[in-house]
Amino acid sequence: MKQPEVAVLGLGAMGHAFASNLLKKGFAVYGWNRSPEKGEDLTQPGFTLADSPAAAVSRASVIITMLPDEKTTRDVLTQALSEIPQGATVCQMGTLGVEGTEKLHQLLSEQRPDILFLDAPVSGTKAPAENAQITVLASGDRSRAGAAEQVFAAISKATLWQGDAGAGSRMKLVVNSWLIGLMQSLAESERLAESLGFGPEAFWQALEGGPLAAPYAKVKLQMIESGDFSPQMQLIWALKDAKLAVEAGNAAQLPALDNITRLWQQAVDDGLGAQDLAVISRYLAERQ
Repeated sequence: MKQPEVAVLGLGAMGHAFASNLLKKGFAVYGWNRSPEKGEDLTQPGFTLADSPAAAVSRASVIITMLPDEKTTRDVLTQALSEIPQGATVCQMGTLGVEGTEKLHQLLSEQRPDILFLDAPVSGTKAPAENAQITVLASGDRSRAGAAEQVFAAISKATLWQGDAGAGSRMKLVVNSWLIGLMQSLAESERLAESLGFGPEAFWQALEGGPLAAPYAKVKLQMIESGDFSPQMQLIWALKDAKLAVEAGNAAQLPALDNITRLWQQAVDDGLGAQDLAVISRYLAERQ
């Protein structure tokens, strides 16, 4: 089966990883980013860095959007809408929340009903994305998604179909609520360990080999021990996802997640938003 030509709108950590993996698999890839320097290292045969969203999509049969929120995604797609080829597939792969995804789907349905809209956020962060080890939480009309499935296979270890368009974003909120709760609990447990005379490595050794030894926890404890919070997932975007989850669910049934949004907002307000979400441990350590 002939490989589709692909456009990636948004070349941040995740979009950049998608484009890089597609190039490695021989796809023709076009890209656009508000800050074009983020895509300059990808420039090679097979990759074209466009100067506008419209230019990026004009030859693509599969368009990936990997942008931070619904407003940005809608604005970028609106710029490109008239240039998207007839019958193309748009794969929304960011975390936009339930309402944001519905608005985007409605926009495309009204203005370009020929386009197949797939809601396909991913489970995984920067390092897994770079190694094509993320999981795609796809939703939409799978019977028409053959071209998109070729793309998903090149950038992930698995695609899990969730149902009608929008179901992927709903599952993404579930996954991220678990991740966010795990990070907060891990940070608090590490603080307790420190106060009782144990470092992060000793804490991990007590977990290792048992059912509580999540690999994610090991990575974050190593970050905490080193003090290097170079972002795999920025705290500010994790906070956005936590807020979306609380909005989508029943806040009365999500008291811990609701409390986390307030605490993490304080950490962001204190200037920690651009660092990895594991930096919440440092924020806790500095609280009096």
